[in-house]
Amino acid sequence: SNCPAPADGLAPSKTCHTFSTVNCGCIYSNNPSFLSCHRLQESLLSSSSGYSNYRGVLNWCVVMLVLSNARLFLENLLKYGILVDPIQVVALFVKDPYNMPAVCLVIVSNVFVLVAFYTERRLSVGCFSEHFGLLVHSINLSVILCFPVAVVLMVKSVTPVGGAVALGVYTILFLKLYSYKDVNKWCREMCYAKARSLGVGSQVTYPGNLTCRDLYYFVFAPTLCYELNFPRSPKIRKSFLLRRLCEMVSSARKSRFSQVEVVHVPTIASKDMDLSRMVEHLLRLAVPNHLLWLIFFYTFFHSAMNFVAELLQFGDREFYRDWWNSETVPYFWQNWNIPVHKWCLRHFYKPMLKRGVSKWAGQSAVFLASAFFHEYLVSVPLKMLRPWAFLGMMAQLPLAWFVACFLRGNYGNAAVWISLIIGQPFAVLMYVHDYYVLQHREESAGVGPD
Repeated sequence: SNCPAPADGLAPSKTCHTFSTVNCGCIYSNNPSFLSCHRLQESLLSSSSGYSNYRGVLNWCVVMLVLSNARLFLENLLKYGILVDPIQVVALFVKDPYNMPAVCLVIVSNVFVLVAFYTERRLSVGCFSEHFGLLVHSINLSVILCFPVAVVLMVKSVTPVGGAVALGVYTILFLKLYSYKDVNKWCREMCYAKARSLGVGSQVTYPGNLTCRDLYYFVFAPTLCYELNFPRSPKIRKSFLLRRLCEMVSSARKSRFSQVEVVHVPTIASKDMDLSRMVEHLLRLAVPNHLLWLIFFYTFFHSAMNFVAELLQFGDREFYRDWWNSETVPYFWQNWNIPVHKWCLRHFYKPMLKRGVSKWAGQSAVFLASAFFHEYLVSVPLKMLRPWAFLGMMAQLPLAWFVACFLRGNYGNAAVWISLIIGQPFAVLMYVHDYYVLQHREESAGVGPD
């Protein structure tokens, strides 16, 4: 053997002869990989590495949320017991439903659903003309927007939270029934042609879709755009439902912590505060307010909507896209709320383009409609008309132009994040300021609110 002798002068190891017929020196010289254990590569957390599998990190976040809330949950349960008994709530509502006007509003909304259903049934058999059917739908949709406003403003027992929830339900119902009207009209214009979709199983054709079961499935489905055949998932995954439920409970706890942080920040309603102090307090409030918005986004668009979709076996789970990578303002608004974006594109923007409206005018009209509904959902429950939400939405137009013209890449993304952290919370905080001045300051002075 040509194997080199060990350094201590002992005989060569027999193991050396078992690898190859050539000597050990030849093995190392012919296989340089034995001498090297490094190569050119990036760290996994570097953006240039191309690595994207962060599932373990997401699981860690879920575990931390559960563990961080378990102690508080048990402590509150042992200290206060069950504060909200569902049976007692239902019993109280049955005994005196007027104590919960927001719940009554939600229940009454079924009347408008049935009116839309009856109108489409009459249209399908020719009992209603297209013009008369359009008139009935227009009146029904107009009452959907006006009726809850009248109730919230006239009934003093409606709280801001209850009013906001009721108006949110009616707004969603308005968009859904508008889509329901349009799609069935398109089916009639196609001379009852078979409507195809990406769904599985037997396909429903018009007017076979005009059933209460079909309409109420659409009412509860996590979408605003109606179809005759929705894509359906094969089964309900119980483990998936449990994870989404745990996320909603944990997010609710986290939102309470952020609300406490907001409350402990000094108030901005003092009249003797100069502009610099007011700006300083607003900036301090912007961060926890923005965290509340992020918690709301994850709880509603991911946990809650996936929970409902799984229960209904609704297959299209694209409720949002990667809005956090937005480098332009329009990209954010097109990707953070996919159900609303699809509705605006399908029932508002494209019909305007078909009528000869320019793209810029169509986009401006979409922002104007969005600004109206933002103001509708904030000013009415607070029972005070303020322009902050409307102006905040319309300010997105010049901001979009500025970012598109002067900022690119990471700078554009930073500008979008700044608008989210400062812009939207700033508008909300202006409402908080005005509400405090109109309500709490009057109460502290001994004068009851209007």
